[in-house]
Amino acid sequence: MDIDKTSKQYARQVLFLTVALFLISLLVMQVWFLDEVFTPALVGTAFTLVVGTVIAWVWRRVAKQSPDSLPTFFTAVSSFRLLLALAVMFVYYLVHEGDSMLTFFLVFIVFYVVSLVHHSVFFARVSNRS
Repeated sequence: MDIDKTSKQYARQVLFLTVALFLISLLVMQVWFLDEVFTPALVGTAFTLVVGTVIAWVWRRVAKQSPDSLPTFFTAVSSFRLLLALAVMFVYYLVHEGDSMLTFFLVFIVFYVVSLVHHSVFFARVSNRS
């Protein structure tokens, strides 16, 4: 397996998936006149891109230097992503009033769950190939 190619493929898929989710969010905004969706979609997009890029970079390093540590890496990534998502939601709660929190949560959770499913499916296939 070509680790560099696989890492770039993961990062590229994260980018395309995130852009698609953001465009869907913009479409929902325009169709149902929901202007309050823009900020949560922007935060969800930034979160997904940053976390996805970091995961691709760290996975490449772990896979090259210590492939036996990959199961530990996958567990750590899941925990890190969850804690980071909770931190983002907490900061948003502190910065914005309570009325927009439900909208933020619903939009942000879509980005979170889609990135989680993508991560699981992608690395399950990569693990099965090796």
